[in-house]
Amino acid sequence: MFRRPRRVLRPSLDCLDERCLLATLAPDPSGLTPAQLGHAYGLDSVAFHANGQTIPGNGAGQTIAIVDPFHDPLLASDLHKFDQAFGLPDPVLNQVNLARKKTNDGWASEESLDVEWAHAIAPAAAIVVVEARSDSTANLIAAVNVARRLPAVSVVSMSWGGSELHNESTFDRTFTTLPGHIGVTFVASSGDSGARAGAEWPAVSPNILSVGGTTLNLDGAGNYSYETPWVSSSSGNSIFEAEPAFQAATQSSGKRSTPDVSFDANPNTGVDVFATTPSHHQSTWQVIGGTSLGSPAWAAIIAIADQGRALAGLGTLDGPTQTLPTLYKLPSSDFHAITGSNGSSRFASGFSFFARAKPSSVQPAAASLTGLGSPNGSALVYGLAFSG
Repeated sequence: MFRRPRRVLRPSLDCLDERCLLATLAPDPSGLTPAQLGHAYGLDSVAFHANGQTIPGNGAGQTIAIVDPFHDPLLASDLHKFDQAFGLPDPVLNQVNLARKKTNDGWASEESLDVEWAHAIAPAAAIVVVEARSDSTANLIAAVNVARRLPAVSVVSMSWGGSELHNESTFDRTFTTLPGHIGVTFVASSGDSGARAGAEWPAVSPNILSVGGTTLNLDGAGNYSYETPWVSSSSGNSIFEAEPAFQAATQSSGKRSTPDVSFDANPNTGVDVFATTPSHHQSTWQVIGGTSLGSPAWAAIIAIADQGRALAGLGTLDGPTQTLPTLYKLPSSDFHAITGSNGSSRFASGFSFFARAKPSSVQPAAASLTGLGSPNGSALVYGLAFSG
């Protein structure tokens, strides 16, 4: 059985009296909103210029595929409530239900997170969710195969993972663009088991963009301040996968290293998610963290870059041959450097010691824990879209 990256949930009030039901109708004020997170990473300022027009960078014309196990029959209604709360337009949303009537409350929460936040970052992109029959390796891989064959899909997000597999390299070809298909980038969460647990699959595949986790700190005006590594974000060198050529300039272990990039993940700086349990139809606003957020968020960023490429008459990015090599060639200024280390026992509770005082310099350990860093707005998007 596969496991989704462990996420720490802080649900809103869970009871049935009128007062508590009313409490679930509004987002938790402690969670970050789409506007706050988009502004923090500078993604709200991305725009493209074509045919004498300025076009917002919102993923228009692109389709993001999200692969999760089990069917969520309430996904569309949950997304609509999320959009109403934050003033977002409902996207084109399709579900490819391979699970039939099989549902799972935990995975429904994951699916809501993935869809709502891919949409929050790229609100004009279409979304298709391929719901695997179960969370077994075979069924998830079968769902990825369906996702990568869908004609309009240019990026595939996978917010799940587990321990490395002895035969994992045999699946690497699954995370590649099929002949005759538009370019596809595959994105996966690095995992939430901490650095000591090492790299996780499928994020460790050299054909996948692996996303680790940080603690995001904002200033009093809601602007980006700094980030530190999140204690539970998985990272490390693969046991089985060889070092890819695009990492040759950043490490010399001889093995594939994860993650490649990072995004906010600490539940204490988490995001608002609206989800309903299929079993009891109980709806709640939750504040959710974990690297599960980073995969759909970076998938949305890739979709925005692909939007820019389409406007310039270029094809969508292919993950192994374009997205990953390009990211590793970009200047460091296209990323936010992640400061500090998560190796201290002070992080055991999940609260960042560095949140109390800004570190004065970047520690070498931070790079290995968080890869190249987190997205630095338009600089990252333009570099990814038009470099190389």
